Amino acid sequence: MKCLLFAGLFILFGTICFGQKSLISYDDIKYLLHNNLGHADTFLMAKGYILVKKDLKNKNRSYALTLQGGTHNNIGVRSDGKRLFIEIETNEVDQYNMIRESIAQYINKDAMVADVQSFTVKDLGNIYITINDTVPYDPLRKDYDIQIVSDKHITAYN
Repeated sequence: MKCLLFAGLFILFGTICFGQKSLISYDDIKYLLHNNLGHADTFLMAKGYILVKKDLKNKNRSYALTLQGGTHNNIGVRSDGKRLFIEIETNEVDQYNMIRESIAQYINKDAMVADVQSFTVKDLGNIYITINDTVPYDPLRKDYDIQIVSDKHITAYN
């Protein structure tokens, strides 16, 4: 009986974790900021994202993922010298919650200025989150714009 209960719990937790494998967390952001654009390609494609745009001249990459329920995640990664900048545009509330919950223990400072949530996060840099209503208006959905600016001491490895 205990084995059956243990197996059921294992399957339940496995499906919950598999359901969120495509969402970006603190550890994922940290990995992306510490590695170059080539690693970002491999990492995000392994998570199920599709490379939408690759601009070698300006060192920009854009990725897209369509989630269940008609929601989406769009990720833009830009290289400026040895630093990477990440922008996540999503209407998936679980993505917003995942970032908020995963950075909670690493926050050095947080603020709210003119509808922009600002966080200074240990070993990452600054995260700016803007929340807007969707067009057309849907009370159950919001558009989230999450910008990650790496700390000046964090550089991408080759």
